[in-house]
Parts: sequence; structure tokens; C-alpha cells
Amino acid sequence: MDIKTIKGIDMASWRRFKMAAAEKNVALGELFKIMLNDYSNRGEDVWDKIINGDRLLSDKEADEFENTVRKMRKEKGFRE
Repeated sequence: MDIKTIKGIDMASWRRFKMAAAEKNVALGELFKIMLNDYSNRGEDVWDKIINGDRLLSDKEADEFENTVRKMRKEKGFRE
């Protein structure tokens, strides 16, 4: 077994991590693997929802929004 160091972890977070491992009755390394896999999978799910999910705006609404933004950006004081 190798010993690894993770920098920048405060004591409160370290205690929470140790308590989570104890509650699940798993070693710290195993919990770390589980959390990393969950984090990776959730990131892919989010992007899949964004790219392949239902549209939030119709084409007409998107065009209106874009035109409004263009008008606002031309107003004095927007970019100085």
C-alpha cells in the first residue's frame, strides 16, 4: 500500500470524509474511488442533458432574445 498526500484539505472536510467512509464501512481509498467514479459519471450526464435535452427556447424566442441583446450592446455605456 502506498501513502499519498492530498494538499489543501481542511480538517473539517477530512473529518467528513472519514465519517462517510465509516458510515459506509469502506476504506478511505475505496470511498475515494467511488466518489471519483460518481463525479465523472455525473459530469457526463449533465452535458448529455444540455446537448441532447429538450429545448428551452423556441426559434422565435431565441431570435427575439438575440435581437434584444444586440440592441443592448449597441447602447452607449455598454462597452467603454
